[in-house]
Amino acid sequence: MLPDQHRIRTSAQFSATTRSGARNGRRNVVVYVRPTAEDRPARFGFVVSKAVGNAVRRNKVKRRLRELAQTTVRQVPYGYDVVVRALPPASAADWAELAADYAKAWRTASARAGAPRAATGTCPAEDHRPGREEPAS
Repeated sequence: MLPDQHRIRTSAQFSATTRSGARNGRRNVVVYVRPTAEDRPARFGFVVSKAVGNAVRRNKVKRRLRELAQTTVRQVPYGYDVVVRALPPASAADWAELAADYAKAWRTASARAGAPRAATGTCPAEDHRPGREEPAS
């Protein structure tokens, strides 16, 4: 679970990030990145609509996305707001596919947004290659 300081909570924060942030989409996710002050903690928000599936599937997708976001926060804990929107195919995606899509979308969107220099490097989610086990939920 992400600590409170790393969560986007209000609709105004979600709107600001999705409207003014750089966007990159893949088959399973769309990532919006908006640079903030370098001394502000990175904040993440997740959008998983009913189109993704029933409550069980939506929660599974959210848990996986939170784990990927948590690995990103460990590498770059300051300087951006991120909204990750799951697309319907995410419910059927395995861990490796979801992690790869997130990593590619994160890397491209953060580079477009001009996020802090360290944010555009490799994404920790890339360590979740095929053959690696999914983290315990």
